Amino acid sequence: MDRERATGASADAFAGHPGYTRMFAPGRLTLGMFLPLRFYRGDMRVLQGQTALVQQIDRHGFAAVWARDVPLYDPAFGDAGQLFDPFTQLAWLAAHTRQVALATGSAIFTLRHPIDLAKNAASIDQLSGGRLVLGIASGDRPVEFPAYGIDLEQRGHRFATAVHDVRTLLAPGRQPLHSALTTLHAAELLPKPATGRIPLIVTGSSRQSLDWIAEHADGWLTYPHATHHDDGPRQLAARIADWRARLPDPGFRPHMTNEWIDLHPDRHYPRTPIDGGYALRTGRTGLLDLLGQWQAAGVNHAALGIQFSQRPAAEVIQELAEEVLPHFPSLAGTPPLPQHW
Repeated sequence: MDRERATGASADAFAGHPGYTRMFAPGRLTLGMFLPLRFYRGDMRVLQGQTALVQQIDRHGFAAVWARDVPLYDPAFGDAGQLFDPFTQLAWLAAHTRQVALATGSAIFTLRHPIDLAKNAASIDQLSGGRLVLGIASGDRPVEFPAYGIDLEQRGHRFATAVHDVRTLLAPGRQPLHSALTTLHAAELLPKPATGRIPLIVTGSSRQSLDWIAEHADGWLTYPHATHHDDGPRQLAARIADWRARLPDPGFRPHMTNEWIDLHPDRHYPRTPIDGGYALRTGRTGLLDLLGQWQAAGVNHAALGIQFSQRPAAEVIQELAEEVLPHFPSLAGTPPLPQHW
């Protein structure tokens, strides 16, 4: 196994990657928005107008938009995700935005074939001028695995294998590949990434050890612990420090977290857990405090979902852009490559 392809890379490897350099830098925290902006409740019309709102997110200067990967709706799970395939939606958004990084949150590497993953990722990266950041995961919806003919208990091994295979397929030139998932000798995957590499951001444990994540991930996305009191950010800080202490090299690798928020119109409304603790109702003062605690804990990017918000999405985006984003601005980074496709 070629370690350069199989293992993660520090920031130097992504110095020319527009998406990565817009989102990540040591000691800095940037802001992104999770899609969908409203939950599907049985009516597709709830998603109408979302592209125009993403264009506002782009113009306001947010660092990233995140597209979820939920192949099948499980009523028992209660969340249909964004409905659209994430690669299809990000290709659409690549054509309707100019600066914002396009991130998957997260592509299910156990359910998709490595060739398809690599082909989709490299295509969007090229079409967007190098703005794709690939959040990846092993999957957490048991109903999907038998539907794909995959053993749920094998998802950890399949995930690790897929990470190796995708990196090999995206590497320059024609790379021989033989794994439990694919065999490739005389063919080459095209296109290649716009700037040479696409960052692979591992989500949660993805059924791997912390040492594996430290060695193989280009960054780490985890849940934030409790967000309504100070113990949560302290616990998150300890977790991040443990991970970074295990990195095989001294280079920087980013950490990300996310929260679903209901931004209250009263700026002083206290941070209050809602929906069984899966979301946070807060005024912007409490949100600013939380984001500051995350930055101090070592978080480099915070993805905010507003699906639970009781206010119109455009109104919430505007308040975040005017009152919160200036405190955590996106990075200048490398400009996207020309998009004249």
